[in-house]
Amino acid sequence: MENILEETRFIMKKYNIKANKSLGQNFLIDDNVVEGIVDAGNISNEDLVIEIGPGLGTLTKPLLERAGKVISIELDKRMVKILEDRFSLYNNFELIQKDVLKVDLKELIERNKKEGHLKNAKIVANLPYYITTPIIMKLLEEELDLDSITVMIQKEVADRLIAIPGDKETGAITYSIYYYSEAEAILEVPNDSFIPEPEVTSKVIKLNIRKNPPIDVRNKEVMFRIIKCAFMQRRKTLLNALTNAKVFINKEEGIRILNKLNLDENVRAEKLKIEDFAKITNIVLKK
Repeated sequence: MENILEETRFIMKKYNIKANKSLGQNFLIDDNVVEGIVDAGNISNEDLVIEIGPGLGTLTKPLLERAGKVISIELDKRMVKILEDRFSLYNNFELIQKDVLKVDLKELIERNKKEGHLKNAKIVANLPYYITTPIIMKLLEEELDLDSITVMIQKEVADRLIAIPGDKETGAITYSIYYYSEAEAILEVPNDSFIPEPEVTSKVIKLNIRKNPPIDVRNKEVMFRIIKCAFMQRRKTLLNALTNAKVFINKEEGIRILNKLNLDENVRAEKLKIEDFAKITNIVLKK
């Protein structure tokens, strides 16, 4: 049986394809990584799988062999032609040529789960690195009927996403990921697992969607706005950042709130747990 590298070279030659840098294309050629991603997705014939940016179909093929249905969403017309040629004989394959950010995923999942009598919906994807964060935030914020999201992304971004709030890798997005999911690292992927080789190391992560949020907050949108304000000036103390952003009316009020929550006046945003931001939000909204 030919390996993925040979298969990829054959397809690229046959269709005269080169990776499109502006679309962040790097073609995965490592059999073990493909197997690792698909295994991590824990796919069965009761699952609807949505694959974002399938490219040449390297992941699509093993997904089709395990899932009840695979819907691949691809923007690049050249890839659409290849995917149609490769998988038109599979009766559990559907292809949508569109920017995933413009797809009504809620409706798509509801309809396909119902029509196909499928139990779960899962995302499995090798995401384009230039647009990773907007895609992941869309998947989470729209509160889709999803079980899990298994994606390969840039390692540096992955480490920030899956950090526990308060760890040294923490960024504003860490709290959003933690609020909506339980995240885990699956495997690191070296540069030579792709052609062309990207300049960065990659990482596969899995977000297991929470059924219930981990904290009790009056308004999550307000909390995420406060977190964003706190991290926009991350070199400043939390007190200064939130006073400048008018979350606190003035420093005196900020000091009162921080003291009430037993937080140091000089603490920086990345040291806070999500519970701390929830408490700040609840106090601010009570005013």
